[in-house]
Parts: sequence; C-alpha cells; structure tokens
Amino acid sequence: MDIPVSLAIVALAGLIHASFQLSVSVLTLLSGHTIGSKRSNAKLLRLTTSFVIGAGVMTVLLLSSTSFVMLSLYGTDTPQVVWAAVCGLLIGDAISIWLFYYRREKGTTLWIPRGVAAYLTERTKSTKISAEAFGLGLSSVIGEAFFIVAPIIISALTLVQLPAVWQMVGIVIYTVISMMSLVVVWAMIGSGHTLGRIQKWREANKYFLQFAAGSGLLVLVFFVYVYEILGSTVVGGI
Repeated sequence: MDIPVSLAIVALAGLIHASFQLSVSVLTLLSGHTIGSKRSNAKLLRLTTSFVIGAGVMTVLLLSSTSFVMLSLYGTDTPQVVWAAVCGLLIGDAISIWLFYYRREKGTTLWIPRGVAAYLTERTKSTKISAEAFGLGLSSVIGEAFFIVAPIIISALTLVQLPAVWQMVGIVIYTVISMMSLVVVWAMIGSGHTLGRIQKWREANKYFLQFAAGSGLLVLVFFVYVYEILGSTVVGGI
C-alpha cells in the first residue's frame, strides 16, 4: 500500500471517528452545567478548551499505543488473516452502529453502558477546574471505545507500514480529522451560540450521523479489502 492510499485510509477512519457523538454530548453537558452555575464566559472557555485538549490527547495516545502493539505483534508486514479479521470487525461495528448507536427515545442518548454514562454525568457536574475538564475529555474518548476501536485498529495497522515520518503525519491527520466535530461545537459555544440551538441540530441530524458512521465503516472495509487482501493476493500470484 503506497503512502497516499495509506493516508487516505487513515483520514477516512478519522472522519468516521468524528461522526461519533459521546465527546460532543459530554462537552455540551459540561457547558450547560457551567452556564447554569452562573460562571463567567472566560471560565466556560477555559473548561471547554481543556476538555477538547484532553479528548485530543487521548485520541493520540490510543492511536499511538495501538500502533505500537500492532507493530510489536506483526511487524510492518501484517498477515492477511489479521486484515481479514479486522474487516470482519469493521462490518460488525458498522451493523452495531446502525442498530444500537442511539437509544430508541427522544433526544440524543447514546447506547453506552449505563455505568459509563452515569460516571461521565457525575464527573461533568463536579468539574470546576481546567485539570478536571482535561480528565473528563480523556474519559469521554475512553467511554466510546467500543465504537471507535475499529477505526483505531485499522489506522494503526495502516500506519505501521509507513516510514516513521509518515507515521507521525498519519497520527496528526487522524487526530485533527477525528476532532473536527468536537472543535466545531467548541467554537460555536465559544462564539455565543446557545446550547439549545446546538442540541436541536444534533437531534435533527442524529440518524444521518448514525447512518454516515456505519456506511463509512463499510466503505473503509472495501478500501482495506481491495488494497490489502485482493492486492496482496494478486501480487503474490504474479
């Protein structure tokens, strides 16, 4: 797999990650509690900025550590059976997102373990300083691990095949793209948009985002299957 194709796969995986909504939900909840507590706009900006930075740091850590594990296990030449297994994981993840990502109720409640949801809610209510908001950002990414594990793994397997410099570029590309939705909401909150307006947009578009995430995973399966499984078979046959 050449460098442009590898980076395109990483970018697509990051875009799929960006369509997931747990970090966005926690950010809006944090903003709502901060505004409700009559804190200043400067305090709101500090907390939300720390949250976004925390989410970005955890994304980098997850992708980097997963890449290290994959490199340790398989080196730079991942066996086809592993690629096939990851394709199966992507398909299963896509189906689960289509069926279960949002709970069948009004609003944007996500289908995550209730213990995780309760923990994030309680941490959000008690967050008062930037360090706590940073930790909350870290936790919000971990809380959605079930859904983001597939794009993280496929990106890691793709990155370990690249030279070291391009691995760093790939990590930056994935992180920046995966953070786009969160950064957009952060910018809207910072510029004075009401949370009601943001939440209304999320509710109106939640099924589109759900469909886009699942469909994006299937497109990713197609790319990986063509370039890593079929491509390797053809080269091996020749």
